[in-house]
Amino acid sequence: MNTATDTTHCDDLAKALEAFRDHAPLIERWGTELARRLGSGARLLVAGNGGSAAQAQHLTAELVGRYREDRPPFSALALHADTSSTTAIANDYGVQEVFARQTAAHGRPGDVLLLLSTSGASANLLTAAEHARRLGMTVWALTGRSPNPLQLGADDALCVDAPLAATVQELHLVAVHMLCETFDRAVENGGTGRVAADGTPGADGKPGVVGRLVGRARTVGRTTPGGPVAPRKGQA
Repeated sequence: MNTATDTTHCDDLAKALEAFRDHAPLIERWGTELARRLGSGARLLVAGNGGSAAQAQHLTAELVGRYREDRPPFSALALHADTSSTTAIANDYGVQEVFARQTAAHGRPGDVLLLLSTSGASANLLTAAEHARRLGMTVWALTGRSPNPLQLGADDALCVDAPLAATVQELHLVAVHMLCETFDRAVENGGTGRVAADGTPGADGKPGVVGRLVGRARTVGRTTPGGPVAPRKGQA
């Protein structure tokens, strides 16, 4: 009897990961820009379908909560997570409008809409991208292989070169974690590099919003002044 373990899935992932490394500069740019915008009061809207919805909600949880170290919460909404709104919109306007109508409700000029899709062809995401750009929002996309409609409808896109949706989703999660690492690093540096993490003035002599928030974040999770900080993520 053949008891050998089939490692084809792992082999496919390893092969795709090698090409994925080339996207590191793009993720670095996204994370830095996102820290600048959210630190200035903008918000991030994120959406996806199925497994991509789970990935989208994973990202917003890391930004509203924390990724590794304590820091201030930032505004990030997973549009699919509001089941009452999503089902009402789908019932009254059609599935194609479930994200577009929420984007129109919550989005503002300068906000970012991040859309995740393994195919890059989901109609409800394409409609949301169109509405977001009309509002003056910036649209980013995490997709599968290029070219695809969502890539073409976004301001910027990271397209994973892999044949299977499962592999694309796994690398989207890698992208999410890399984005969070870059975001946190930019926040710690004051968002623009001009403000120190303790909120001290930058080159222009003015303390920035992000720097002030990071300075205050040192008290987040403390039970009493000078008391112990809440455990880091992954620690009991």
